[in-house]
Amino acid sequence: MNWIRTAWFRWFDRELDRIVKLPSRDSIETGEWNRLVGETGERLAGKQIHRRGGKVLFRNFRAPKGGEVDIVYRDEETLVFAEVKTRTSDQFGRPGDAVDREKERLIIRGANAWLRELNLPSVLFRFDVIEVFLLPGKQVEVKINKDAFTTPQRGLGE
Repeated sequence: MNWIRTAWFRWFDRELDRIVKLPSRDSIETGEWNRLVGETGERLAGKQIHRRGGKVLFRNFRAPKGGEVDIVYRDEETLVFAEVKTRTSDQFGRPGDAVDREKERLIIRGANAWLRELNLPSVLFRFDVIEVFLLPGKQVEVKINKDAFTTPQRGLGE
């Protein structure tokens, strides 16, 4: 029975090695299309994290008083708060360029809430931006940009 689970996982995990086929953009309304692309990107980012030896702890964390983190994961002894940006075209530049100062503040607020839930442990943490490219006819590309940004000098702020 264990070999069946292993074989299934190997097949499932190969999604990063295949060309991803999304439905036609014309067949789905815009909001649904964006949600599908975002969810696909987050799923593939989680697989890349796992492939690199990390462990996903939580997806789509929403803080009670605002703030959000797409993926919270552990990379060895470091707690990572990651924003995932997915693109199906390269015409608008790199996905990570869409993470502006306002988005960083939302992620920092989410991280602050997460750390408060843990009673503010003294743990190493960082902020990553994970770029996922789902370009037509090409293999998936997932790039993890470690330490993409930092908190303001005074520490984790609201």
